[in-house]
Amino acid sequence: MSDNKVLIFDTTLRDGEQSPGATMTHDEKLEIAGMLDDMGVDIIEAGFPIASEGDFAAVSEIAKNSVNSRICGLARANFADIDRCWEAVKHAKQNRIHTFIGTSPLHRAIPNLTQDEMADKIHQTVTHARNLCDNVQWSPMDATRTEWDYLCRVIEIAIKAGATTINIPDTVGYTAPAESADLIKRLIETVPGADEVIFATHCHNDLGMATANSLAAVAGGARQIECTINGLGERAGNTALEEVVMALKTRHDIMPWTTGIDTTKIMAISRRVSTVSGFLVQPNKAIVGKNAFAHESGIHQDGMLKNRENFEIMRPEDVGLSGTSLPLGKHSGRAALRDKLEQLGFEVGDNQLKDIFVRFKELADRKKEVFDDDVVALVRADSGEDEDDRLQLVSMKVVCGTGGPAESTIEMEVDGKDVSATSEGDGPVDATFKAIRQIHPNTARLQLYQVSAVTEGTDAQATVSVRLEEDGVIATGQSANTDTVVASAKAYIHALNRLLVRRDKVGEGADAKEVSYKDLA
Repeated sequence: MSDNKVLIFDTTLRDGEQSPGATMTHDEKLEIAGMLDDMGVDIIEAGFPIASEGDFAAVSEIAKNSVNSRICGLARANFADIDRCWEAVKHAKQNRIHTFIGTSPLHRAIPNLTQDEMADKIHQTVTHARNLCDNVQWSPMDATRTEWDYLCRVIEIAIKAGATTINIPDTVGYTAPAESADLIKRLIETVPGADEVIFATHCHNDLGMATANSLAAVAGGARQIECTINGLGERAGNTALEEVVMALKTRHDIMPWTTGIDTTKIMAISRRVSTVSGFLVQPNKAIVGKNAFAHESGIHQDGMLKNRENFEIMRPEDVGLSGTSLPLGKHSGRAALRDKLEQLGFEVGDNQLKDIFVRFKELADRKKEVFDDDVVALVRADSGEDEDDRLQLVSMKVVCGTGGPAESTIEMEVDGKDVSATSEGDGPVDATFKAIRQIHPNTARLQLYQVSAVTEGTDAQATVSVRLEEDGVIATGQSANTDTVVASAKAYIHALNRLLVRRDKVGEGADAKEVSYKDLA
């Protein structure tokens, strides 16, 4: 590998999916992995194979279908995890086992190991992994809070045991850019054998410095960045792939490193990950936010008309955005819709296009103009429903006024049977949710109810996000409709369906507590 090449290690399907409520289905994981492979991601961390049969199946299938990317699985520092990981990734053309253990004083206390006991465990498990796979990554979890001498000691042990990549995780987002660069630089200069392996950086965004810390680590000598699409991840998230890639491309004058990422595919995968995870991208998010290339100020608009470079350091086309935003109407045909979808970065099959076109025509009858964001919302709405869902909305009627409670009548299909209920509530959404709970009794707590307008005007589509929690299991649902109450009902039902899937997934693990994601790097 050339000295100026930086490998992109994407962990959207592993660390990203650890975001509360961000569970993806098997097919969604395969789709996202295919998009990552196609855009030039070097290593895809496809999951944590021992967590459940579902995770194992997804990692195994991704490994079988990979074309360009190296497929990696995560394993704790024990033989059972490592064996299970190898069984999942061994089918890939290029594979990797990623094993880890917490090395800081706080994390050593979790398994109650002495420094010597942990060092011996690292030697045994990394050796075992290398005997199975010739590409092994090792991570000292919470490395940035690990004592310097001990960190050097265990990294040397891992290298001697056969690790080919040493990842330095800032697990709790504690470090700062100058520290990040210095830590990598000192490790490479100090640890015997460090010049024979690749050093990687894995940063969390708790203090808003994940991207800065990752780029600083590269300046210090790291040649692999671990990141996720949209910065998805636990707590405040991980380093955002789109940010580090575009920073390296845009500021190549001061950061002379390159990646193999096709940046024109960034918007497409950003939108798809947002859709399947149920996590909306904030409007002012760098690179992929709705406002990232929008200019409303008169001074900015005047400057843009005279020269785009006055206020744009990147071209929208560089990240896969269309240069224009021409609205569609009710007379637009299927070919025009397909063309618009392609401009927006969506590749859809004939059957999916047929479903979206029906929704488009219905929307066009209600709206004078259908804008790009409306089309994106249509794709989200289409992906939010599945004919295999146990709960499906058939019809609904809501009556509300100023003099009393609202009343909602809901008809649903539950496991193939039609069921209806009527309920009153403090407003139409409250009444609707209560009616749904009558049809499908549950104890799920509503953690989030969020409404955002897709476009301007009273006929704008509303995108509704709902997050539910039940017995520690979290799921998010999302839907869009010009009727906010309808969108709310569909989002709530979508979340309930995903909650059922996630509960089944947790139930697949032999010991749900033992394979918990909570203590992972």
